[in-house]
Amino acid sequence: MTTMTETSARFREFKMPDVGEGLTEAEILKWYVQPGDTVTDGQVVCEVETAKAAVELPIPFDGVVHELRFPEGTTVDVGEVIISVDVAPGSGDAAPAASPATASAAVPAAAAPAAAPSKAPAAEDEAPKGRQPVLVGYGVAESSTKRRPRKGAAAAPEAAAVAAAVQAELNGHGAPAPAVPGNRPLAKPPVRKLAKDLGIDLATVTPTGKDGIITREDVHAAATPVAEVPAAAVSVTAESAGTGTEAPAAQPSATVRETRIPVKGVRKAIAQAMVGSAFTAPHVTEFVTVDVTRTMKLVAELKEDKDMAGVRVNPLLIIAKALLVAIKRNPDVNAAWDEAGQEIVQKHYVNLGIAAATPRGLIVPNIKDAHDKTLPQLAAALGELVTTAREGKTSPAAMAGGTVTITNVGVFGVDTGTPILNPGESAILAVGSIKLQPWVHKGKVKPRQVTTLALSFDHRLVDGELGSKVLADVAAILEQPKRLITWA
Repeated sequence: MTTMTETSARFREFKMPDVGEGLTEAEILKWYVQPGDTVTDGQVVCEVETAKAAVELPIPFDGVVHELRFPEGTTVDVGEVIISVDVAPGSGDAAPAASPATASAAVPAAAAPAAAPSKAPAAEDEAPKGRQPVLVGYGVAESSTKRRPRKGAAAAPEAAAVAAAVQAELNGHGAPAPAVPGNRPLAKPPVRKLAKDLGIDLATVTPTGKDGIITREDVHAAATPVAEVPAAAVSVTAESAGTGTEAPAAQPSATVRETRIPVKGVRKAIAQAMVGSAFTAPHVTEFVTVDVTRTMKLVAELKEDKDMAGVRVNPLLIIAKALLVAIKRNPDVNAAWDEAGQEIVQKHYVNLGIAAATPRGLIVPNIKDAHDKTLPQLAAALGELVTTAREGKTSPAAMAGGTVTITNVGVFGVDTGTPILNPGESAILAVGSIKLQPWVHKGKVKPRQVTTLALSFDHRLVDGELGSKVLADVAAILEQPKRLITWA
């Protein structure tokens, strides 16, 4: 399967590519173009969110956008056509007809005739012609999954009806939204069942969901007196229906007891990975509390070192280096369990994962071949990894192939935790907050910088002795950083 097809000599189609390893679907987060816009080879036309990251998609040919097959917020299977382009504008050929399955979702609500003009930025503003594609290739894998129901595919008449109904509500009439003749109210199956159980006619319910979709809250509101309907929900609906753009989320009122958030994208991937890891690999977690006063002094000295100029120096850098040295001294910990082959796969390289909290959820990019890097190189790689993650630009490739991970929960002020292994890895080190505490030092109680480390490992391939040695080595290095020289 390829990602582009020809429907005629004039129109070409671009399909959702496999932007990651084994990707089966992706959600369209944002369109950067609209029908009628001119596009060039390599220009980014949309941003999609996979199970791992947000990725921008460049189109591989020139032309004029003819049709957007799916609106923003839709989850699309790999291999589905997402955009068609007129590569020979003005030739007079007939335009290809949209398929029945995609006709109603072909153009986002923002582009519907009844809505206000779209505020989406022009391609020239956000996707310069000279911008390079972020993908290596356009090959896709055959998807065996069924099409997921499209979200937010309301047509302009429904949006206009919602706007009229809400305007009536705001004017004090309190009349329910009339059903659009010949159209079935838009609601998901669970919502329809809820309405049936409560005896609510969906045609009388005022929708507040995106593009006129009826939500569970709408059904509950319809089952209560009109006076109890949150005013915030009504005003948001009026704004979104009148402009054709998504309105900011309303603040929950006293009458709203629950908020339901669809599980998708990175959050869905996290959930699946953590459940799979927790119930596949037998986890063991060990703890050690260590005096890191000398490590903190080393960090302060390195910040003044001219060889470290231009890179970020912090305790995580020394902890990462300490773990790499511990792995070098105990190489059997750097392995993976191959269930299919019933083999332990020992890795002779370390791709060091760093857990990073981002607006889209927790991701774990890794530093490739971290074992070969000098301290300045490791510092530079850590800085780049964190910056890229915060900007939401971490690629799927950057999160693949990790062997061991560090999660720094101390930045949140907690002492430590019992981390779950990243799937396919053998160990994960949690680092707690570094605090000034009373500590016995040279026979006297003194204030010292102290932290607690926790190492979780896969007990199928890492015995308690091996796991203990790795954790003890990391602790010993952080207590006496000069061991970085003598042990490395």
